[in-house]
Amino acid sequence: MKKGLFLMLMVVAVVMVQHTSVQAQNLPHYKHIVKKLSSAKYQGRGYAKNGANKAGEYLVREYQKAGVDWIAFQPFNLDINTFPGKMSMSVDGKKQIPGVDFTMREFAPGIKGEFGLYYIDTANYDSEKIFSDLAKPENKNVFVVCDFLFSYKHPNDFHRMQSKDGCANAGLIYTWEEPLKFYKAYGEKVIDKPIIWVPYRFPKDAKRVKLNIENKFLKDYQCFNVIANISGQRHDSCYVFTAHYDHLGNLGKKVFYAGANDNASGSAAIVTLAEYYAKNRPEYDMYFLSFSGEDANLRGSEFFVDNPGVTAKYTIPLSQIKYLFNIDMIGDNNPVQYCEVSDEGMRGYTLLERINDEKQYFKALNRGELAGNSDHYPFAMRHVPCILFENEEGDAFKYYHTIYDNYKGAIFDSYEPIFRLVRDFIEQY
Repeated sequence: MKKGLFLMLMVVAVVMVQHTSVQAQNLPHYKHIVKKLSSAKYQGRGYAKNGANKAGEYLVREYQKAGVDWIAFQPFNLDINTFPGKMSMSVDGKKQIPGVDFTMREFAPGIKGEFGLYYIDTANYDSEKIFSDLAKPENKNVFVVCDFLFSYKHPNDFHRMQSKDGCANAGLIYTWEEPLKFYKAYGEKVIDKPIIWVPYRFPKDAKRVKLNIENKFLKDYQCFNVIANISGQRHDSCYVFTAHYDHLGNLGKKVFYAGANDNASGSAAIVTLAEYYAKNRPEYDMYFLSFSGEDANLRGSEFFVDNPGVTAKYTIPLSQIKYLFNIDMIGDNNPVQYCEVSDEGMRGYTLLERINDEKQYFKALNRGELAGNSDHYPFAMRHVPCILFENEEGDAFKYYHTIYDNYKGAIFDSYEPIFRLVRDFIEQY
């Protein structure tokens, strides 16, 4: 009887330990946040319809529910070009679908009218002939059509075509691979003429294009970073978790870029990490930085590293950061996890590799060259030990910055391995 009771209690204890281990991360809550952030309510978390700021306010509420000790806003301004209005294009009378059949360069102005098309002969490229043709009356206000990658071979010529003083064409149409991507990185300005991206399947012999495209340039638009804190037993050092919550916003009135992978996935991950550490008080202070302005060329994180002590309440000396984890685009299923590591972060990376080898959270960690592609970079340039987790080359990766990066196609495979890897690292570092 006693032996049976003992065995039963042992089984219960094992089940409880296993349950605790599994429940350390909160997958249902994670999915809920990803779904919310990628919903139509936040319109792609862009700027023209205030989607980014509304998403930031939502994250504040989530941090409050997670049980953090305090939350603060860090406002900053940016200039950004947007496309919240009319967005129509037809080619020889055939209507084109925004985000599918065409998209805009982020710095393009609006345009309205019907225009002829002039195709660049890339096989027999002759710039003198091209500019001579474009100077003819019959070619005034045409849209020049060319392969996007080919334009890099003759940058001066194509910059001339983009300038109102360099050539009389109305704009450019660049052919590119599908699915078409949309960007915001260089949207702090508006150039002279519109640039439109279309797929390689764009007709090779079309005659006319009809456009009605509206842009709206926002000057000194106020965004904000969200900073949440969980106090540890010691305050001389800290761990930092970052993820950007902004995305691309709208391409016209009806189309928005949901950004489930980029980066609702990372934003949800650090909220659930905050939830975990609120219940499992850490040795060191923990900071959770939800950045805006990342897709606008890292504007939020750049502002933060220049102003880590905007108020006395949340001064975070960069020199006291033991390690920073930037979680961006982990909504994917590649069993090999891509990373970028700062020079000062290499000691920690060795430990991460050892933990992963022991626990097999991922088949391997793939360390790439440090690049200015996400919010860890401004910290790396200021000698902070940091790492980027970004699950590349999975089934979702080809859809980033496209209209197909939505909750319907969301993948959640990388969340739990990332969570456990980070948790184990902090316990051992």
